Amino acid sequence: MSTAVLPSLVGLGFDVVRTPQWDTVVQTALSGKETRLARQAYPRWKWDLSYNVLRSSATYGELQQLAGFFNLRQGKFDTFLYQDADDNSVAGQTIATGDGSTTAFQLIRAFGGFLEPVLAPHSVSAVYINGVVKSSGISTSAWGSASPGIVTFITPPASGAVISVDFSYYFPVRMSTDSVPFTLFLSGYYKAKKFGFISVKN
Repeated sequence: MSTAVLPSLVGLGFDVVRTPQWDTVVQTALSGKETRLARQAYPRWKWDLSYNVLRSSATYGELQQLAGFFNLRQGKFDTFLYQDADDNSVAGQTIATGDGSTTAFQLIRAFGGFLEPVLAPHSVSAVYINGVVKSSGISTSAWGSASPGIVTFITPPASGAVISVDFSYYFPVRMSTDSVPFTLFLSGYYKAKKFGFISVKN
């Protein structure tokens, strides 16, 4: 699992399409009554980016950066990290309540009231127990580890203690296709109208 971060390029268009995807099985009886089965506890997020300008000159090399990044991932094979412009950090996010014995807790974030695990923390700026900053005896596992996004305490928080965190994060993703067309529209200038990727859990 790669920890490479998608480069930020100036030619990115304003239209960034972000789509939550669920996987639901629906069986319909002859009566018309439905039975539904949710096959996922959390959505997979899909992004489609549009790069309007990718300069290929030696000075800028944006085409080379993006094409090289795609090829280093071998299309859909390898993962990478993406920082969403509007969903990349939380402050005072409650992640758990202590029970006096548990030392490891999964990072989560609320988005529109929906709680979802965070697997690729970027930086943890503060951890609180009952609103008081705890400055030592804590570690956080990164994307690529066996159990990513876990906050671990050396000493278990007391029973009933509210654990909250300020942190930023990435989305671990993979390419949604094995090919990306780069269109030459002017000498030295390319565009990629659909650069898509989807979130992964491992």
